[in-house]
Amino acid sequence: VSPYREIRDEIRKEIGNFVEVYVKCPVEVCIERDVKGMYKKALKGEIKNFTGIDDPYEEPLNPEVIVETDKETVEESVGKVMRKLAELGYIDEWSEPEGYSEEEEEIVKKRLENLGYY
Repeated sequence: VSPYREIRDEIRKEIGNFVEVYVKCPVEVCIERDVKGMYKKALKGEIKNFTGIDDPYEEPLNPEVIVETDKETVEESVGKVMRKLAELGYIDEWSEPEGYSEEEEEIVKKRLENLGYY
């Protein structure tokens, strides 16, 4: 999480090959997905300076990529990032995977469940 625009701009200047990906998600959805309970603690005042609760998040003005995780699947969001990286010449051309084996799908599903997405 990089909540401050000024810091992101400084990092962009220092790194050069910087690609800003704005992972956009309403705070209400973040709270629903929060398997660790960090947002609940922040809302109760148990955690101070928590981004999006009592510390601001400054939305990027011109990110190279915007993924809206409350509206897109993980695959759609990853596709956006990968296509932009290919477009900018950072990686070879990228194409959507054909699919996963049942075993791979089960591993991914368990991981997403652990992250609170199911």
